[in-house]
Amino acid sequence: MKAFVLDNSIMMRWLFKDGSPSDLAYANHVRMTSEELNLSAIAPAIWPMEVTNVIVRAVTRGIISADQGSELVSIAKSHPITIEIDRNTSAMQPIYQLAAHHQLTAYDASYLELALRHAIPLASLDQDLIKAAKAAGVSLL
Repeated sequence: MKAFVLDNSIMMRWLFKDGSPSDLAYANHVRMTSEELNLSAIAPAIWPMEVTNVIVRAVTRGIISADQGSELVSIAKSHPITIEIDRNTSAMQPIYQLAAHHQLTAYDASYLELALRHAIPLASLDQDLIKAAKAAGVSLL
């Protein structure tokens, strides 16, 4: 299976259609490239909570309505993304090591760990994660 790791930052650009022109262009590039190359998106178990948290924060800050938030959750759920949930505690040590080495949050390190373990590219707009991915030899989509 040809795949890539999809960071939450990309999904947020797809959902909210906001951000800098370069961020939106890259998010669009990820979508088009993944479709053209028939790449499957995968994400760590934290991904659904990250997506939901950003949407909830947008609702509580009055950026979008509760109904719009519910719609964005439905849209996110409809994307064909494989969520890796079977790692349980076995991923804790490698995630810790990556987070400590690259000065990442454990959440961001979980995306890097997934890309490294599967030897697949990463799609992200998070500059710290991008820097760590490059240092670890992970290609970017």
